[in-house]
Amino acid sequence: MEKLSIKKDWHKFFFKNSFYNPASPEAVKRAEKEVNFILKKSKIKKGAAVLDLCCGPGRHSLVFAEKGFKTTGVDFSKEYLREAENKAKAKKLSMLLIKKDMREINFKERFDLAVNLFTSFGYFIKKTDDLKTLKNLHKALKKGGKLFLDVINGDFIRKNYRHKHWEKIGKDYFLLEKTVLSKDKKTSLNEWTKIKNGKISSGKFFVRLYGKRDISEILNKAGFKILSFYGNFEGKKLSVDKNRLIVLAEKS
Repeated sequence: MEKLSIKKDWHKFFFKNSFYNPASPEAVKRAEKEVNFILKKSKIKKGAAVLDLCCGPGRHSLVFAEKGFKTTGVDFSKEYLREAENKAKAKKLSMLLIKKDMREINFKERFDLAVNLFTSFGYFIKKTDDLKTLKNLHKALKKGGKLFLDVINGDFIRKNYRHKHWEKIGKDYFLLEKTVLSKDKKTSLNEWTKIKNGKISSGKFFVRLYGKRDISEILNKAGFKILSFYGNFEGKKLSVDKNRLIVLAEKS
C-alpha cells in the first residue's frame, strides 16, 4: 500500500483550497436542522452567548445569529471569515468574527454554548494540542455551559476502512479520497484529489480518529462532564455503524 506524508502545518494551506465546500446549498440547508437539534438538546435560553469554534464560512454561526443569539465565530482561515462577514452584512446580522488558531483562544467564562462541528477537531499531530483546545473551550464557557462536539466516528472508520474511494460532490465535481491509517489505527493521513471541468487539484490532511472511549477520556481530562452521545443530528444512538460521533458535554 502506498504511503502518504504530510507537513506539520498542513492546515495552513489545505483550507485555502475549497476541496469540500462547507457553504454549498446542501450544507447550508442542513445547518438549520443541525442548529435546531443543538438548541433542543443544549436547552440554552434565547439571547445566550454562543461560540462557534472553527466557524468556517459561517453556515452555523449565521443561523445562531438569525435566531437571536449573541454569536462569536472563530476560524483560522481569513478567506472563510471574509465570506462569513459578507453573508452577515447581506442579512444585516450582528456577530463577532475572529481570526485565531483554536489553540490560542483565550476567553474566560464568556459563553453559554460552544460548538465545534463538521470534524473541525483532531487536526493536530500532537494530541496535547487537542487537549489544549478543549481546555480553552472549558475556560471559555460559563459554569454549566454546554459544548457540542461533532467529529468523524473513529470506530466507524476502523470498521469500514477503505484505502481509496470516489465521491461525486453535488453536480460540480468528483473527489478521490486516499486514506492511510497509522499502525494503531488512531490517526489517518488523507489525500483528496478534486477533478472539476477537466482540472485536477489535490491536498493532504491529518485527522485523529476519536472513538467513544477516546473522546470521553480527553473531554474528562479537560474538565467536561459528558451528558449524551449521538450518531447523527436526528438524535440516533451512537454506534459503530454511524459515521458521526456527536457529544454533548457540560462545564461542571
